Amino acid sequence: MTQPATSNTSQTPATASTAASPPTRDRLATEEGQITVAEGVVQKIAGKACREIAGVHAMGTGGTRAFGAVRERIPGSTGPNFAQGVGVEVGETEAAIDLDIVVEYGASIAELGRSIQRNVKQSVERMTGLHVVEVNIAVDDVYLPGDGDQDAAAPSRVA
Repeated sequence: MTQPATSNTSQTPATASTAASPPTRDRLATEEGQITVAEGVVQKIAGKACREIAGVHAMGTGGTRAFGAVRERIPGSTGPNFAQGVGVEVGETEAAIDLDIVVEYGASIAELGRSIQRNVKQSVERMTGLHVVEVNIAVDDVYLPGDGDQDAAAPSRVA
């Protein structure tokens, strides 16, 4: 009698774990097959979501911004590169995102960062089904409006 009791207890946990599996399946694996999302897709979504937040002036480090400005002026260019300033690591079910931004003068960097993180995470998760584990933001510069104009128009302090 102890042998049948042992076999019953071993079947019960197996049935319970099998029943728990379907709710925990990720959204990218279906009965019809696997859905994969390319890094470039996540980069574009994250870049667009970041630029939607007021206070973000530009994205990318100094060199990439300069290259992007030249690229936009070339006839036939497709316009701004939404992946500029965005680095991603994409796994089967998760993504990590790194953003390089330039903030507008006067914006609260801490509040701006939290807004960017929230918007980027929601956009990427909603559109791709990937779980965003982190959104890291590096503030590379502060945009000062009219910085070049002020130097030219300012009167000299010495004669």
